[in-house]
Amino acid sequence: MIHRAPFGSMERFISILIEHTGGKFPLWLAPDQFAVLPISDRFNDYAAAIEKELGAFDIRGYVDDRSEKVGRKIRDTEMNKVPFMLIVGEKEEEGGTVSVRRQGEGDIGTMTAAEFANYFQEQVD
Repeated sequence: MIHRAPFGSMERFISILIEHTGGKFPLWLAPDQFAVLPISDRFNDYAAAIEKELGAFDIRGYVDDRSEKVGRKIRDTEMNKVPFMLIVGEKEEEGGTVSVRRQGEGDIGTMTAAEFANYFQEQVD
């Protein structure tokens, strides 16, 4: 770590921001803005396609492709304070949609990736 006055003030600002928000950053500042949670391993390819599609909209996220139950994935994502969880399974893959959950609020509904990107932009604005 470099200790100089300009970097020290930035470190203090970041620490105050983390303390003030409790780690739950504003949507535009969150390091991971969404997590795609496939119900089982056979939906990992569809989850990766959703991640790639949302990446084209400059929305940051990842696929949680661990071999865990979906309840455990949701709990871990909630604990990591990721703002949105996109749950994908057989019904979502057939319809080309995702089931959207907001951190701390619960289920929002089912929408396509483009609809989610528009919804996300509305929330940022």
